[in-house]
Amino acid sequence: MTDVRMPELGETITQGTITRWFKEVGDTVAVSEALFEVSTEKVDAEVPSPLAGTITKILIGLGETVDVGTIVAEIDAVGSAPSSVTASPAPPVVPEEPQTVPSSTAAQPPTPAPPAPPVVEAAPPAPPLLVTSPIVRKLINDLGSDANLVTGTGPDGRVTRQDAEKVAFSTEHLRTASVKSSKEELAPSRLVPPPVPEGANFVAFNKTRKITGDRMVISKATSPHVMTAVEVDYERIESVRRKNQGQWRRDEGFTLTYLPFICRALVQVLRQFPHLNASVVESGLVLHDHVDLNIAIDLNFEGLLAPVVRNAEDKRLGAIAREISDLATRARSSKLRTEELIGGTFTVSNSGPFGTFMVAPVINQPQVAILSTDGVSRKPVVITDSEGGESIAIHSVGMLVLSWDHRAFDGAYAAAFLRSLKDVLENHSWESEL
Repeated sequence: MTDVRMPELGETITQGTITRWFKEVGDTVAVSEALFEVSTEKVDAEVPSPLAGTITKILIGLGETVDVGTIVAEIDAVGSAPSSVTASPAPPVVPEEPQTVPSSTAAQPPTPAPPAPPVVEAAPPAPPLLVTSPIVRKLINDLGSDANLVTGTGPDGRVTRQDAEKVAFSTEHLRTASVKSSKEELAPSRLVPPPVPEGANFVAFNKTRKITGDRMVISKATSPHVMTAVEVDYERIESVRRKNQGQWRRDEGFTLTYLPFICRALVQVLRQFPHLNASVVESGLVLHDHVDLNIAIDLNFEGLLAPVVRNAEDKRLGAIAREISDLATRARSSKLRTEELIGGTFTVSNSGPFGTFMVAPVINQPQVAILSTDGVSRKPVVITDSEGGESIAIHSVGMLVLSWDHRAFDGAYAAAFLRSLKDVLENHSWESEL
């Protein structure tokens, strides 16, 4: 009998939710055949069977979230009778009992015993909670006295994250919770949502929306966000796009947009401003040797992912354009690998295709900055010739907006970075990049 465990899904991912079983108990499965589908906070993936055989047990049901390494099924590779195998739970989360000091064993003169106090039967102790995840353990500890309301629904009565969150987000708990920063009781009007009006439609937050919301709230609470913006004249880039667009589309199969030009200029300028290509740790910054560029990809309005262009500083315009197109295509068809979503050092959010004027994005923790590329449109601009004469021309113009963490640097540093980025975009010899 062989155990099938929840696989490691990335260096920062500790849990996965089973969203689909491709096989049932009694079915046979081949080596590397898809066994189940798992969803994490970063990616959905199919998990292949580690061996051929017959499935004798499925221990984790649909929708259950378990830790990496948890046994999810058993496979009989040799046709033996199935046996019950369960994972050993971590030590239960229970308060430590006070230590008692044994009384002296030295002989003492006999004394009359005091009258025995009335016997009061103590309430039976609550059964220990079976918890394996540090995240669940913290959720339970944060509940305080309401932790006794948690009931485990996982295998062998194990407490899942959903069990703890059910109590954490219950009206009873929220009514008595307090905001840690202010120590004030939460207003009931903020706790109990209003009823859905008659005739209106209710759309529940899906997993992606919940995760996105949680991450954005944490980011806003973690980083002192500041926004700095600059207007860029893209006319030189636009002339290169117009000249090469047809041939590029025939050769590559996709359109040459402004985004790869911006990313190419960005990685070049980040070399001069290393504090932007950094991550926050408890006591300071980690300045990264490489630029691993997260590109935010819209998933047809159902959420977003930010896969990584690795070592972007070593890639020219064409290579960056091809990689972004490939990552976007596979992101929208759920074919990204977990490792393609972790370890980024700087993020680009591209709202430009929707014609936005200015977007202030939220920092992708633990990074210190994120760049928004907004819409490019034809506008009148002032042109200065070599002799200082001025004239009006129609150029392609758009905004770049940088959201940055004030712990990492100050406004002058951010402004100088954007000035350098603007200069490269407006004056670089882009024709040579193609």
